[in-house]
Amino acid sequence: MAKRLTVPDIVKSKNVRKLSMLTAYDYPTATIVDSCGIDMILVGDSLAMVVLGHEDTLSVTMEEMLHHTRAVTRGAGRCLVVGDMPFLSYQVSVEQAVANAGRFLKEAGAQAVKLEGGSSVVEQVRAITRAGIPVQGHLGLTPQSAGQLGGFKVQGTTAEKAEELIREAHALVEAGCFSLVLEAVPAEVAARISQELPVPTIGIGAGPDCDGQVLVLHDLLGLFDRFRPKFVKQYADLGRQTAEAVQRFKTEVEQGGFPGREHSFFLKPEERERLVG
Repeated sequence: MAKRLTVPDIVKSKNVRKLSMLTAYDYPTATIVDSCGIDMILVGDSLAMVVLGHEDTLSVTMEEMLHHTRAVTRGAGRCLVVGDMPFLSYQVSVEQAVANAGRFLKEAGAQAVKLEGGSSVVEQVRAITRAGIPVQGHLGLTPQSAGQLGGFKVQGTTAEKAEELIREAHALVEAGCFSLVLEAVPAEVAARISQELPVPTIGIGAGPDCDGQVLVLHDLLGLFDRFRPKFVKQYADLGRQTAEAVQRFKTEVEQGGFPGREHSFFLKPEERERLVG
């Protein structure tokens, strides 16, 4: 088995190679993603929408996140697994943030946690990292705050807002973040942040100059069709292929084409004679 990537490995990749990151929410997809050499798996709170069917990410609970993270860590032997801290698991207090972050490592086997926000979570980041728990930050479009942001919109689109993002990025790194997700940020802004920070940036809708890229696996595979953000590139259409396979199964069952002899078990001739005879 390949050696598991560590937080220092991720940090040292800055300016050396591009990092790849994908979401996963269960054991079989984690094993596939891990076997392909992806650097990091994010057990994202996006599971609320793409796996559990909620309208947004706010409804997923700590227990659900831990449940799915445990499944992923069983399947990921090389990737760095990052657990996404769900809504209200870290905003209420610093003490709560540290306790819940610790559960991702202690109970679910993750190697790091991710949380959203800038200046509002700096103290939480500082306390979590002080407790020995690696933290990945997340700036720009932060889905847990989409209501406050006015929806799923690009962030940092004015010079003033861009400067604010840059300041918050520096603040998060100074507080201890080992990497930073930049979501739905103008490419020029993400490029400047990536250039200035000593840790890797992971882009999602933030242009090509970030130190790595992340996508939601269900978007990449065409398994989630409720909406498709501009920054998503679909590499396969497994939703359509799955539907076609299910339809073929239904048809063959109804018409008697499945199961065939090759899918069935039979008695030995002597046992069949005894049964009939």
